[in-house]
Amino acid sequence: MASVPSSIVTRNMADFAEQTGNVYKSVAVISKRANQISVKLKEELNSKLAEFATTVDNLEEVFENREQIEISKYYERLPKPTNLAVEEFLEGKVYVRTPDEETEEPSF
Repeated sequence: MASVPSSIVTRNMADFAEQTGNVYKSVAVISKRANQISVKLKEELNSKLAEFATTVDNLEEVFENREQIEISKYYERLPKPTNLAVEEFLEGKVYVRTPDEETEEPSF
């Protein structure tokens, strides 16, 4: 994962508008990318935790499973998907595609 500052950073709104020409469009793109990152991280976490799934709900087993707890803590410490998406966008790592531009037909 990319190194993202965990503190709150003041951003210049003009930086967001550079790629798309519109701040609101940029925010929409960042939002969609954050959702993609979030889904990916959730799938990774669920697949790792599925290895520990048991059919017996025994309290002793729940408290003894340190490895599962460490995996969960690791994912909790990761930068938030929104922060990752903002960094990717500002670094030019996000491809922006507009459906209107792709299907644009010549007007007569």
